[in-house]
Amino acid sequence: MVDDAERGLKKGLTSYGDSAFSLFLRKAFIKGMGYSDDALDRPIVGVVDTFSGYNACHANVPDLVEAVKRGVQLAGALPVPFPTISIHESFAYPTSMFTRNLMSMDTEEMIRAQPMDAVVLIGGCDKTVPAQLMGAASANIPAIQLVTGPMMTGSHRGERVGACTDCRRFWARYRAGDIDDQEIAEVNTQLVPGGGTCGVMGTASTMALVTEALGMMAPGGATPPAVSADRRRIAETSGRLAVQMAAQDLTPDKIMTQEAFENALTVLLATGGSTNGIVHLAAIAGRAGLKLDLDQFDRMGRDIPVLVDLKPSGQNYMEDLHRAGGLPTILRELKDHLHLDCLTVTGRTLGENIDEMPGGWTQSIVSRIDKPLYREGGMAVLRGNLAPGGAIVKQSAASPDLMTHRGRAVVFSSVADMGARVDDPDLDVTADDILVLQNAGPKGAPGMPEAGYMPIPKKIAAAGVKDMVRISDARMSGTASGTIVLHVTPESYEGGPLALVRTGDIIALDVPNRTLTLEVSDEELAERRKAFLAPVHDGCDRGYKKLYMDTVTQADQGCDFAFLIPHPSGSVPGAK
Repeated sequence: MVDDAERGLKKGLTSYGDSAFSLFLRKAFIKGMGYSDDALDRPIVGVVDTFSGYNACHANVPDLVEAVKRGVQLAGALPVPFPTISIHESFAYPTSMFTRNLMSMDTEEMIRAQPMDAVVLIGGCDKTVPAQLMGAASANIPAIQLVTGPMMTGSHRGERVGACTDCRRFWARYRAGDIDDQEIAEVNTQLVPGGGTCGVMGTASTMALVTEALGMMAPGGATPPAVSADRRRIAETSGRLAVQMAAQDLTPDKIMTQEAFENALTVLLATGGSTNGIVHLAAIAGRAGLKLDLDQFDRMGRDIPVLVDLKPSGQNYMEDLHRAGGLPTILRELKDHLHLDCLTVTGRTLGENIDEMPGGWTQSIVSRIDKPLYREGGMAVLRGNLAPGGAIVKQSAASPDLMTHRGRAVVFSSVADMGARVDDPDLDVTADDILVLQNAGPKGAPGMPEAGYMPIPKKIAAAGVKDMVRISDARMSGTASGTIVLHVTPESYEGGPLALVRTGDIIALDVPNRTLTLEVSDEELAERRKAFLAPVHDGCDRGYKKLYMDTVTQADQGCDFAFLIPHPSGSVPGAK
């Protein structure tokens, strides 16, 4: 247990050389905020406020802060909100992944720098939740995650729509000439009808569900819509639990164990979750001194089917999953695949939480495990001479007839090159070819953008083609679908085999056998390697971009900064 001298306002005193004066000065200034001595003598719960005018996913954060504060106060402690970086997927240049680690560092250091006995982390949009959990794992004080919740669906000409799978679907129809300028403008106003995260099984929904499975969220907290009373009640509960966790010194290292990450991976597979989930879980596990085994993850996927009928693997939305009972409904079907004795933020085990949650009514969103939506997990790990470090395919959202495919490579050397040429009428490409994108990985872009969802060349799309095999070292939005191979490791920028592919080469994809093969001789590849030069990025000589380029790891390690990942001994690389 933590000594009382290290609790509340006395915790982490500013260094003035006189601890009594440090506390005196701290109390003087915070009393300027109107606090009484009674309030300041209580345990303190920090509340991370990530509201931003740029972030519609976090539009309800002010309401959630108030609900969390109510929960903290009802439990007899003092809530103190404080701001950190807020990242929105569509507003972060060059990509939100580029600034995820910066947000994690901000979160960690603000938790360390300010006196708090526990912290409630309010996030939602894709990179904010992993950033907060990474920071919390490193700071290792009692922490609980609260997500902002999914948005409700909109309606377009009588059709139910929601971000962002339907964003991509309508844009593909517009590119193919199926709908006109007027209709694309109309649907643009309905895809995001209010605040909250994407209402499909995108990265935000995925991270919410796997965080609850990990044990770092109040039971039932993943699915309540952003605008619902349920969401505010979960916020109040999170505040109350934070006070309880502070009293018990229930720190993240006691919750985020190897077995807990296996539970999270099980849910990732069973929900048809975002491919981004594996990158983020690798990063969070890395901060906890653990390592995710991609081959074990793939073996798990052979036995754990997709159960959840949500877009893009199915047809429904997060509000439907909430009405079906949320994550507990999924967990009940997965009981035989879970470590039920893992500790959670409630102080109880995952199994005890499942037993206490209401559920069991008839619903059509979560399948029985013996009658799954898709017989294997949502993702598969591929290996071969094109991806010796592994690659990921979201098989539950792919075209069955392309899961085994052999075709000619059509290569784009960068995201800019793809943008310039993919719709060129003179581009030499057919529907049977394989589109290859290079230099879109962690360092190559930089920032590993969600460019893996390469557009179907316009002349191919206009002929009615909806899918092609696409391969890259980039990521893909969890809201996207298609036969798309991602996270090819090592990336092109580091001289991985993907950098050596040339237009006209033959590539063989075999998802059932988990292979990705470039049919070029080792001798020819060795000759090509002699001519390899990594692209040159501007602005890498200073600031955050230099820090990023010098230290970011590959996708299989979560694209974290190497100096933030502890060794198994607890030390950090390069530490003296």
